[in-house]
Amino acid sequence: MHQFTIGIEEEYQIIDVESRDLISHVSKIIEGGKAVLSENLKHEMHESMIEMETGICQNIQDARTELTNLRRHLINTAHEQGLRVSGGGTHPFSHWSDNSITQGERYVKIVDDMGDVARENLIFGLHVHIGIPNREEGVRIQNIMRYFLPHVYALSTNSPFWIGRDTGFKSYRQEIFVKFPRTGIPSYFNSLSEFDSYVDLLIKTGTIDNAKKIWWDLRVHPFYPTIEFRICDMPLRIDETVCLAAIMQSLVAKIYKLHQQNLSFRSYRRLLLNENKWRASKDGIHSHLIDFGKEESVPYPDLLKELLEFIDDVVDDLGCRNEVEYAWKILENGTGADRQLQIFRETGDLTKVVDYMISETEYGITHGESIS
Repeated sequence: MHQFTIGIEEEYQIIDVESRDLISHVSKIIEGGKAVLSENLKHEMHESMIEMETGICQNIQDARTELTNLRRHLINTAHEQGLRVSGGGTHPFSHWSDNSITQGERYVKIVDDMGDVARENLIFGLHVHIGIPNREEGVRIQNIMRYFLPHVYALSTNSPFWIGRDTGFKSYRQEIFVKFPRTGIPSYFNSLSEFDSYVDLLIKTGTIDNAKKIWWDLRVHPFYPTIEFRICDMPLRIDETVCLAAIMQSLVAKIYKLHQQNLSFRSYRRLLLNENKWRASKDGIHSHLIDFGKEESVPYPDLLKELLEFIDDVVDDLGCRNEVEYAWKILENGTGADRQLQIFRETGDLTKVVDYMISETEYGITHGESIS
């Protein structure tokens, strides 16, 4: 089997200890953590966000070990600076207009190009790269994988609040991001050359300067031999991140395996796939998604069962069965959005929701030395 390597990027909220609001102190964390984390921490567009990324991991166990070490160091560094970090796709009450933009050339240009659409984009995601044999195969995988994006996305929903309001969504983050151009589920491409021609046209016409400004929910990466999942909200617990990455890795491996056997999976139009994405955004794991084959709305747990059965013949080869089956624990406990909403129902206090988000982000990670 091809080595379906894993790389994970997590976007964390930087939280003020007193107010529990976002605070624009990314430089303090990067400076404080540079001895250990210099290669793994990056600025993002807002100074109240920090991105942490793993290296190339050979399997899900390596990814968990590296993520745990990195998250521990990040949490410790934040504590040393009198700050906290948190998962979550949005902050429950912080207002985007109060958060500073990072003064880097790339971000200044994005704001110049998009104005308040860029400034308002105060959202936090999970990006997972899975290694692919080549870009031609990547486009074929991308075409089929589009169908499964809402199924994976529903498990990650973790942004029910926006500037102090219960939005009625389990993932309001995607409703913010849709204002950006070149977002959402990608179109079907007949070949790599057709995909490259699309990118070349945008560059030639000055629409984008490089393919990284294509911000789809899933994309064959323009520079790395990976396919990148970008649809998910940033989870709270590390177990949730690992579960999502394992499911993504397994789906890529399964679709590749089908192609090697000259088998395929029916492709559906983006118009239909968007209906399921909307349902997942609104209700998460409590949604009914459309089974296009049966032409019926089906409870999400039934579709998750089908998804896990679909990938069952590759998870043992990949060594990720336990991580994949954590999805049932997410169904049992609720996604991050469900749990945030439960805290708010119990307390009526959004600062208590932030407290919970911080504690869940630190869950299972002691303040101490690296794990072996």
